[in-house]
Amino acid sequence: MKDQFGRSIDYLRISVTDKCNLRCAYCMPVEGLPWIPRADLLSYEEIAEVVSQMAGLGLRRVRLTGGEPLVRKDLPDLVSLIRGVEAIEEISLSTNAVLLDGFAEDLRAAGVDRLNISLDTLRRERFAELGRRPDRFFDATMVGIAAAERAGFSPLKINVVVMRGFNDDELEDFAALTRERPWHVRFIELMPTEDNLFLSDRFISADELLGRLHAQADLEPVEGPVGNGPATYFRLPDARGTVGVITPLSHNYCNKCNRMRLTADGRLRTCLFGTHEVDLKGPLRETGSVTAAVAEALAGKPERHFLRIGTASGSGGLSALSQVGG
Repeated sequence: MKDQFGRSIDYLRISVTDKCNLRCAYCMPVEGLPWIPRADLLSYEEIAEVVSQMAGLGLRRVRLTGGEPLVRKDLPDLVSLIRGVEAIEEISLSTNAVLLDGFAEDLRAAGVDRLNISLDTLRRERFAELGRRPDRFFDATMVGIAAAERAGFSPLKINVVVMRGFNDDELEDFAALTRERPWHVRFIELMPTEDNLFLSDRFISADELLGRLHAQADLEPVEGPVGNGPATYFRLPDARGTVGVITPLSHNYCNKCNRMRLTADGRLRTCLFGTHEVDLKGPLRETGSVTAAVAEALAGKPERHFLRIGTASGSGGLSALSQVGG
């Protein structure tokens, strides 16, 4: 699959639900959002059929997201269906790990290759403040990470959205984790949507945070772990893991974009922060085929996003990141 700018698209991020068990301030309003009606959600069989048809066009890698994907019942069943699509080379999952202790072994057995875990602070009280849930959810997250390691998931990637005056004093603590553990900690720039503009003054660029880390210890540029993401990686001396940065605002990487996103209600969104999307659910349920709709999506995929901190004008109309799984 190639878009109108000649970029090869072989990666699909699939949001299986818009619901989440946390209310992280940068991702979802504390009161939640109007949930997608159950009848409008793609079934697991429908998702697998979309994957199968897109695999015939060149899709090779899939990531399951939410909301929080583990809140949707029987998620390992979907993993097994996708693993049955011969052309799919990799299945990964993004999760906050709150429920992971109960799923890690089953997900591994069903065919998940890699995990990305969201963890924005190492402090229980901050976790409760950001996630707007009791601090016991922090304990559940740490237990879930341990369960992932026991299940054999590697590489384990830890995603940290950095916010000035909230968790930027933990940069060195997160980086230090990579000395002793084979984790790949990725610091992500805050991305503006309609509902998180109150955090605009907390934006901190990757250049600034890397400068602060360089001041504490030498960081050597390295090749990152296997994956589809746009992170740039570094390693502390003698560290087992790496430190990475993801820079959607300060240094966008749209020229290398290899992905599209399938929303939980069946829309193929061609850019996380774009307005262009094409309905797949209608054609799938009416004719059984999505190939023409996928071709339409590829032809309309924009060249880049236009995010700017302090305004939602470039966010493609997103109210919250949880709507499309980031």
